Amino acid sequence: MGKLDGKIAIITGAAQGMGAAHARRFITEGAKVVLTDVNERGGQALADELGQNARFIKHDVTSLDEWQALVADVEGSWGPIHILVNNAGILGPIADVVSIDPAEYLKVIDINQNSQVWGMKAVIPSMQKAGGGSIVNISSTAGMVVVAGAPSLAYVGSKFASRGMTKQVAVQFGKDNIRVNSVHPGFIKTPMMELATDSDGGGIADAVPLHRMAEPDEVSSLVLFLASDDSSYISGMEHVIDGALTALGAS
Repeated sequence: MGKLDGKIAIITGAAQGMGAAHARRFITEGAKVVLTDVNERGGQALADELGQNARFIKHDVTSLDEWQALVADVEGSWGPIHILVNNAGILGPIADVVSIDPAEYLKVIDINQNSQVWGMKAVIPSMQKAGGGSIVNISSTAGMVVVAGAPSLAYVGSKFASRGMTKQVAVQFGKDNIRVNSVHPGFIKTPMMELATDSDGGGIADAVPLHRMAEPDEVSSLVLFLASDDSSYISGMEHVIDGALTALGAS
């Protein structure tokens, strides 16, 4: 028996990296999974690989209209939604409050922060129909501590916001048996991290007490736990997965 048997899940940013790893794990554990992304080719290829319990829907996470259409589509095809993993995100510019371009700032906030608001807004009524659910908002260690060596106002601001919104929504909707948690990964081997450094992490792994970057599937183990009934009394909390990096006081 799988940990997610009978569950309907939406995972955003699922065409690659951590989102793809989450999708694979959820399918293995018995869920029906809707993968969303703006990367149509990658998302559809993964859905085809995962089989009949996976669907890809091209989806702009910054659009509330598209969120509402997505939820209506999923409910019409498979029924009410039990799990939402708000995984989509971008790094954005390395810029402080004085130098940042307003348009670039708003783009990061739109994708990293507002998309999670619209996702929760659209999905919670469906979870209420289902009798409960689990929302996992992917934040970052940059939502726990500032990025000391690389000022990134937009990224840090959006990731701290994710953490705070998670707590607020968890308190409001606990009465509906809806749990909301945030996950705060450190250095993970993903395409986004490769763009920021190189395929080996640019030596940044040496700064981690465990002396390595994490594989995406290691984060998926935590996300699966929070999505499943194994975490039935855990809500409104941040869950750091960073090899003890933030124990040093900075990310």
